[in-house]
Amino acid sequence: MKQTYKKVVLAYSGGLDTSIIIPWLKENYGCEVIAVAADVGQGKELSGLEEKALKTGASKLYIEDLKKEFVEDCIFPTLKAGAVYENQYLLGTSFARPIIGKRLVEIAKAEGADAICHGCTGKGNDQVRFELAIKAFAPNMPIIAPWRVWDIKSRDEEIDYAIEKNVPIALTRETNYSKDKNLWHLSHEGLDLEDPANEPKYDEILEMGVSPEKAPDQPTTITLSFEKGVPVALDGEKLDGVTLIQKLNALGGANGIGLVDMVENRLVGMKSRGVYETPGGTILYHAHEMLEQICLDRDTQHYKQQIALKFAELVYYGQWYTPLREALSAFVDATQQTVTGEIKLKLYKGNIINAGMTSPCSLYSEEIATFDEDNVYDQNDSAGFINLFGLPIKVKAMLEGK
Repeated sequence: MKQTYKKVVLAYSGGLDTSIIIPWLKENYGCEVIAVAADVGQGKELSGLEEKALKTGASKLYIEDLKKEFVEDCIFPTLKAGAVYENQYLLGTSFARPIIGKRLVEIAKAEGADAICHGCTGKGNDQVRFELAIKAFAPNMPIIAPWRVWDIKSRDEEIDYAIEKNVPIALTRETNYSKDKNLWHLSHEGLDLEDPANEPKYDEILEMGVSPEKAPDQPTTITLSFEKGVPVALDGEKLDGVTLIQKLNALGGANGIGLVDMVENRLVGMKSRGVYETPGGTILYHAHEMLEQICLDRDTQHYKQQIALKFAELVYYGQWYTPLREALSAFVDATQQTVTGEIKLKLYKGNIINAGMTSPCSLYSEEIATFDEDNVYDQNDSAGFINLFGLPIKVKAMLEGK
């Protein structure tokens, strides 16, 4: 026998999945449905959402502006960590989910709801990310995941259900890519992209920029300023995080920056092919890494690279609200105290070209590193260093020689 609920809070995007879930919930549970749309920078996708949600059967719609929190609490900590999943994915969808889950719980508690619902499939990563966030703030809250229990088996059948229930949808069976857009990125999955042998139809799918082939023939030069690992200014103009990323998205997109086509390992075990647009984020990661090269000592820089791998996994796996992620962020913050300075870059046809960097905390010494004559480095010291550093190799060779 199905559990009965009086009031359910639904994570609502207005896309195909969540649009049909409203009538499905009412039909199967007879409950009131409160839709919650999180504004994490998806822009025009939020237009007309309230009318659509109410028309489809929701009693109300919350549109929560989470952009500032998204940038300051999720994006910048991950940027400072240098976390990249499987060397390519800049975690655009991954780190948006935890704060959405947190706000779902806050609204559910305020509304006296007795369940939270999401539209994630049983094959994807997002079901884990949402549910772990919900468990972190409401450990006993029931969670409804229609894809695990309803009779619908495909996106084609979803479209059939939408037509049957008079749910308005802004797509066709031919253009039914699975997309996720926010301030940081836009992802594309499904249809022809499910076959890794197919080249992405960039001219048809790109929304945040152009392909490198269509980018201008002249480079765009920019200067980014960082304070303690956080980007604070573009070309000398102080900007808040949201505005800075928006401006970099426009500049990067126009120059074909930030396109990734990869087959990634999902948490649930399968491989998945995705095409990502992350123009501003790609620029920020590049600039931040360059600045760390002159601001971090060797051992810290190398160890931090190891930490970045685990940090990326935690984000990808939805383990944002965990003691380990918080501990790693504390370590990262300690490393960023001297990551302050300016990075000059040229953006050109999908490439980011270094054009100079400066920092008041730079550990680079031209006087020591110079190939010319100097008075601060005794080259004779290196002989003893090499003798000691190579002693294990020498001892092993002597033993084998016997």
